Amino acid sequence: MDYLIYLIYPILIVILLWGGKFSRRGTWNEEAFSLRQMKAMQGFIAILIMLHHCGQKRSATWTEKTYYAPGLEFFVPIGYILVTFFTFCSGYGLYKSFKSKENYLGNGFLVKRILPIVILGYIVNWIYFPVRVLLGEKMTPQLTLAYLSGAKLCNPYGWYVIIIPFFYLCFFLAFRFIKNEKTALLAVLFFTVAYQVLGASIDHNDWWMRGEWWYNSIHLFVVGIFFAKHEEKIVAHLKKYYPLYLILGIAAIYGFNAYRNFAGYAFSYYGETWNASFKVLRRLATLSSEILLSSAVVFEAFMIGLKLRIGNKFLDLMSKITLEFYLIHGLYSELFNYNFEGKARSLYYIRNSALFVLVVFVLGLISALILKKAEGGGSGSFQNEPITPSL
Repeated sequence: MDYLIYLIYPILIVILLWGGKFSRRGTWNEEAFSLRQMKAMQGFIAILIMLHHCGQKRSATWTEKTYYAPGLEFFVPIGYILVTFFTFCSGYGLYKSFKSKENYLGNGFLVKRILPIVILGYIVNWIYFPVRVLLGEKMTPQLTLAYLSGAKLCNPYGWYVIIIPFFYLCFFLAFRFIKNEKTALLAVLFFTVAYQVLGASIDHNDWWMRGEWWYNSIHLFVVGIFFAKHEEKIVAHLKKYYPLYLILGIAAIYGFNAYRNFAGYAFSYYGETWNASFKVLRRLATLSSEILLSSAVVFEAFMIGLKLRIGNKFLDLMSKITLEFYLIHGLYSELFNYNFEGKARSLYYIRNSALFVLVVFVLGLISALILKKAEGGGSGSFQNEPITPSL
């Protein structure tokens, strides 16, 4: 057994708490929702996302028995929870910018905020293409066109940069053309619910909306907007009853996790695989359990953030390349796995899980820095918001 992989857990604690500060009783971390703390949190989450993808390759129940290795099981089922941190921050950051920056939605919003996301997504997608060809994946003209156009993801981890521009566009249309902010918020809520219902109506496939991960983490986008709109009142209330909400948050995580385990078994997202009746309702029931659990986890994390200030030079670095790191690290988790997304041979199979994670992280970090440099340093779209809406 590769015992070294278990060192990742204390290392993560050190990364999170290094440079951190706990507030004494009766005092608060007034930087809980500051730019630096929220970006540091997202930098940390980006690392967890990498471990989630590595875990899917090594420690998932569906991993081929010959290649299965324990140690990363914890990260396998929590990908959607991690993404909800970013969707929350996306909504939060957009609303804060909308209220604090003059003519924010009329000053080239679509070009400055949405287009760079799309461009970066395509660049990384195209980086994957020659790798697939060189590794021996069979390419037909139709498949080549699908990959290069983005109709089929050449980068299997690039789905987020497809969906988040639509939600940016929804925010733009709602808050630009609807004068009443409550109505605008309801419009975003309606769009979010409609999107999730649409996602639940589509069977698993190889194209867009190919699975539940395309829609089971976007709900906190609208919650982030709502929180930003009422932040002062909400935070004051949470501080007043802090011990109660802290305990309730823990209880909610425990209870909703039990419900998620039940729903996944009783309903499932995969009803089409056995011709189940009411497969869309089954997916929506499973989705509801994940909405509740992920919301509880994010709530509890921010409750802890009211007392714990985080941030250090390493997290500052990660916060500047969050999106780039997310998009590119998967290339190395595929290259050094036992196959490349099941489509072709991998470049080299790194059997030792600890070494595998280290290689994926180091090469992902270097590549993300190169991508950021190519973008022009700190001018990437996700670094323009008060809270970087990345992943």
